Amino acid sequence: MKLFPLFIALAGLCGPALAQEFKMPGFKTQSTPAAVFDEHIDALNKCDLSRLMAQYPDDAVFILPDGVWMQGRDEILNLFLGFCKDRENGGLKGAEFHVEFTNVVGSTLNISWRLEAPFLVEPYRGADAYVTKDGLMQAQVTTFKVSDMNFKP
Repeated sequence: MKLFPLFIALAGLCGPALAQEFKMPGFKTQSTPAAVFDEHIDALNKCDLSRLMAQYPDDAVFILPDGVWMQGRDEILNLFLGFCKDRENGGLKGAEFHVEFTNVVGSTLNISWRLEAPFLVEPYRGADAYVTKDGLMQAQVTTFKVSDMNFKP
């Protein structure tokens, strides 16, 4: 498994104790690919880890820039644990994603988004592809790269 500095910067790597303390929820399927995305973005904006992880099956993948892959629920959980830390602890909790453009191809949603937060100098823009299967988030490909964000001092 490749673990590059990009993952470290994105996840803010939580201590293993935090991941071990988290009780992985059961799966919660959604009725359509759009409903999977809606649940994902609402849970992410609220940093609701139980709702987020209820979407990812055991064999889910999360593909980051520079060819970095997160495979399985535990690795994806670590990614979101890092994201949901307070800013002073290296996370992005309090940031909010806003959809700017959507293109649907079968069970894949391609989304251009804008991330806004009080700790950003300006909104950060990116895009994701969300591949759904059986009402869950099977794969996600993202352009999200913390090192490209412009933070307030």
